[in-house]
Amino acid sequence: MIVAVYLDVCCLNRPFDEWVQERVRTGEWQLISSEAILVELEKMRNLEKKASIFNLLALATRMQEINQAVEERSRQLEGLGFGLFDSFHLAGAEASGYFSFYGRSLAQDGSQT
Repeated sequence: MIVAVYLDVCCLNRPFDEWVQERVRTGEWQLISSEAILVELEKMRNLEKKASIFNLLALATRMQEINQAVEERSRQLEGLGFGLFDSFHLAGAEASGYFSFYGRSLAQDGSQT
């Protein structure tokens, strides 16, 4: 079984930080990118880190577009207190049908896998 993984820009930055982090053991995985990630990366000023993140995103096998459903869900999430980019990242992850949250994989229906 292939596990799909959606990472927001904060997560994508972690491998390039100077501090040591615990490795995530996922087995087989599939990286999902999104238009929301690309938009947020355009604002990034650290060009070296930005280039490294784009290299990492080259591994993505799927691209989640910002469609009407993602925009509507993002607005709902903003209404719940999520920030603009966070709401788009979460809405995009949900729209991809699969997302990982604190090491637990959740299907879109909320069931744990």
